[in-house]
Amino acid sequence: MSSEVWTRNEIQSPCIKICVIHPSERLCTGCLRTIEEISAWSRLPTEQREKVINELPKRALRLKKRRGGRAARNSNLS
Repeated sequence: MSSEVWTRNEIQSPCIKICVIHPSERLCTGCLRTIEEISAWSRLPTEQREKVINELPKRALRLKKRRGGRAARNSNLS
């Protein structure tokens, strides 16, 4: 019997167990995937998983845009 741990040779999920879908961007705020990508992940071929993984840094920028904060809200009151 081998003492090696069995692993699969595939790209692992980027899930970090913070599963909240951003209301306007429709991305998970934890892993940055779409609902469709999350639900299909286990069935995606390696090439598609790699493509999604490579797009995640660009998607992160979509969630970091500020919408104006307090100053913008106050300026709308005048």
